Amino acid sequence: MHQPYAEPRRSIYYQYQVHQPWLASRHPGEQNHPIVIVGTGPVGLTTALEIARHGQRCVVLESELQVSEGSRAIVFTRRSMEILQQVGVAQRVTETGLPWCYGNSIYRGQRVFRMENARADDDRFFPMINLQQQYLEEYLVDAVQANPLIELRWGNRVNKVEQKGEQAWLEVDTPEGCYELRADWLVACDGARSGIRTGMNLLMEGASYEGRFVIADIRIDLPLPTERLAFFDPAWNPGNTILMHREPHGIWRVDYQLPAGEDPEDALRPESLKARIDAQLEMIGFGGTPWEMDWSSVYSARALTLPEYVHGRVIFAGDAAHMLPIFGVRGANTGFQDAQGLGWRLALVAKGVASAALLQSYSSERVGAAREIVEEAGKSTRFMAPPSRGFRLLRDAVLSLSLSQSFVGPLYHWRTSRPHEYGNSPLNSMGDDNLLFKAGPGHGAPPLNVRFAPDSYLLDHLGGGFELLYFTSGKAIAAQLQAVVAGVRARGVAVRLVAVSSHAASAIEGADLVLDDSEGRCRARYGVMADGAAYLLRPDQHVCARWMALDANRLQAAFKAALPA
Repeated sequence: MHQPYAEPRRSIYYQYQVHQPWLASRHPGEQNHPIVIVGTGPVGLTTALEIARHGQRCVVLESELQVSEGSRAIVFTRRSMEILQQVGVAQRVTETGLPWCYGNSIYRGQRVFRMENARADDDRFFPMINLQQQYLEEYLVDAVQANPLIELRWGNRVNKVEQKGEQAWLEVDTPEGCYELRADWLVACDGARSGIRTGMNLLMEGASYEGRFVIADIRIDLPLPTERLAFFDPAWNPGNTILMHREPHGIWRVDYQLPAGEDPEDALRPESLKARIDAQLEMIGFGGTPWEMDWSSVYSARALTLPEYVHGRVIFAGDAAHMLPIFGVRGANTGFQDAQGLGWRLALVAKGVASAALLQSYSSERVGAAREIVEEAGKSTRFMAPPSRGFRLLRDAVLSLSLSQSFVGPLYHWRTSRPHEYGNSPLNSMGDDNLLFKAGPGHGAPPLNVRFAPDSYLLDHLGGGFELLYFTSGKAIAAQLQAVVAGVRARGVAVRLVAVSSHAASAIEGADLVLDDSEGRCRARYGVMADGAAYLLRPDQHVCARWMALDANRLQAAFKAALPA
């Protein structure tokens, strides 16, 4: 009988809420559902909201009764914020989080590299924003519980999964015992230690690194800006690396690498934590400043992925599918892209609108993205925590040269997470004009945001299904194009015709939405040269086709590619 921890977790700044467990005895009836998601981390919750956004019901199971312990993921990228905007929590994150643009690499007291990623006029969100994971999960939980298409079951632990025919059969344990649940599709978002992945004997590929890091969240008043700080080879921790980030509510994250061979349990002893944090504060000029410990943990750097994310009726996302080092803020940010890429596909498949073949493109796209990230993360990890004497000698040479040679500085760049471009996706249209464009997002790329007015951006107006951005100065969209869109809608697929008008027109015949581009900002960003150009965006907003001049046959072919039978 599963007995989840029922007392609020301890924290000096966050008030944990303990939810009531879901018990089968209070909800009699058949336990047969189209989609079940396991795990209420950021990826599981975002996946549920994405699926619901596309009109499909789902059930979410969580073994615990409260959100995650500790700050965990704290840095979220601009693309993650655009995804969170789609599911309705970006505003709350913006109100609480700390935005930033710059990162600093420091060696022997000297700044040797400054990463700059400034916010442009067309960006609604900053490049990065810091927020503790508990708050993000809270906001997502609130959105989930307010959504009538999602049922959240606290205190429900999955003990066993079997695939029988065209369903996954789950044994779910609760405080009153076990019950059986059947799902047409099961989404495993149960984290790096995924019990579902282990139970299916699935092996990950990639590399695990020897270096271990302590995460320590402390409350302290430091008059420093919200910028990433990376210290290499400090006197108090020779040969190793320390990272610092400001978090909301007066909290600072300190990550420091442990000397080789140190026992993790010893490293988390209060006296060890105090000595090391005091040494770090002394080094940056704030020795003796009072501080208070909130939470600490130890992690090791891993760059691993499953080679396939779809296994029969079980689909993997987030840390259950891939484990990535924190360098480059890739973990949760990569998971959000999993959630966005999976949500629309699974909703269409579950509703019978698309075939299960559509899910294979989720696996190929996201495994490809993970492999690219694993390669990049490996480079960052080998620099931050050299795995061998050879890598350490190379790193030390770079460190030494950086004091006198400015060209060395960019080698410190930690290759921050960026959205993947699915240039080879099977959903891309091969008969379009992709190669003719001189600017704009190409095949498989996420959209570029455009500022139309002080509080009006392109991505504010998009979301919910396929979007056809049609650039025009006329008063109507061709009837043949409208007929193609109507045919796709008749299949149960959401499509909108969005007219991007070069005139401040109040209405354009055939358009579901008209955007005023009289200043030409959108045309310029998207490389549009004349009327009749168009972009087709998938429901996850990635480009699957673009044309210098669009006709009905080409549009029909693009939808056929994006929605395989």
